[in-house]
Amino acid sequence: MMSIFAAQRLERIDGMRREALEDADRHGRALTEVIERGVRLELAAALRITEYAAGELISLAEGVVRRYPAVLASLEQARVTERHAQILVAAIDAVEPELRATLLPRARALALAEAQPVGTFRRALRVLIENARAVTMSERHETALAGRRVVVEAAEDGMAWLHLYAPMVEIHAIHGRATAIAKTITVCEGETRTLDQVRADVVCDLLIDAVSDAHPPEARGIRATVAVTVPALALLTGDEVDLAGGAAWAVVEGIGPIPSDRARELCGGADDWMRVLTHPETGMVVSVGRDRYRPPAALRRLVRWRADRCMAPGCGIPASRCEIDHTIAWEHGGSTALGNLTPLCKGHHTVKHHGGWRVQHMPDGGGALEWTSPAGRRYVVEPERRVPVFRPSGVGVAPF
Repeated sequence: MMSIFAAQRLERIDGMRREALEDADRHGRALTEVIERGVRLELAAALRITEYAAGELISLAEGVVRRYPAVLASLEQARVTERHAQILVAAIDAVEPELRATLLPRARALALAEAQPVGTFRRALRVLIENARAVTMSERHETALAGRRVVVEAAEDGMAWLHLYAPMVEIHAIHGRATAIAKTITVCEGETRTLDQVRADVVCDLLIDAVSDAHPPEARGIRATVAVTVPALALLTGDEVDLAGGAAWAVVEGIGPIPSDRARELCGGADDWMRVLTHPETGMVVSVGRDRYRPPAALRRLVRWRADRCMAPGCGIPASRCEIDHTIAWEHGGSTALGNLTPLCKGHHTVKHHGGWRVQHMPDGGGALEWTSPAGRRYVVEPERRVPVFRPSGVGVAPF
């Protein structure tokens, strides 16, 4: 109902604006900016919101009603929410004009909006747009790279913010290392600081002293680890690879596509980077059955790589910060196998076991999970990537 009401409201807002412009044109008043400011003022006064918020509503209404009527139709039929529409219109408006017409029908951005929660949709849409713009990714990255800098922003009570504008890969690596060190410290006996507090102290210690001597011994050897997935042919040629009708580019876990030259640099670097080369005929060990409870390191990395993020509906926490859960609990006969393992953040891990939800792997779903709420509603969460399934000869092969 809220989606239907939102569609009607946006149609009326756009109608109000168009009527005001047409009325001004009939009376020879050509000051379009003044007329639109008047509409914005009236809308703000009527809804008791700021003029800025009213301007955002008018812009959204124009985009949905005039430029992307398919989004309006989806909103009218309650297939998407108003928030989905806001994200979609803002993201498509920000890309180059020559790409806008291709994103909705060809890249199926609207289909993603209709199938995914807001958080998951926002990330998937960003990846779609980056893939569409991948031809110029290297050039755009080089231009943006020239603007890297550090900025201090004063706050109250003797505090301040330190902003670091740098490549996203490095930023995620910095945050990941600080988090890993902080988690090691917070479990120490007598430690009373929160994870956020310890993480901030860790960053300060490392930047000021450039050493980790102030941390417990077990935390000093922690280094940043980031997974970069590169199609093998792209790694060799430096170009994108056409797989199943879509271009495959290098992707960093939790971030998205990166330029191929940057991927080659990372893949040839230190052991701090987990390199996953995708190939349609790659085989791998995906199960240790009931022989052991804790998955071996390689299997844990594969489970996280496949999902990329927490596999709860709409959750955006990177898989590298999640716990590995046996979907069918070990004590109930569950095996330590790729088909029974999935990453869940601590909060959703607790909800899964104690919140009355039922969770199961979808048959031949390649890691997809079906969550059934206590009210009986079902939500399917798809993994970011699929891994081939290898079956005995004669049974057939079904790709994950």
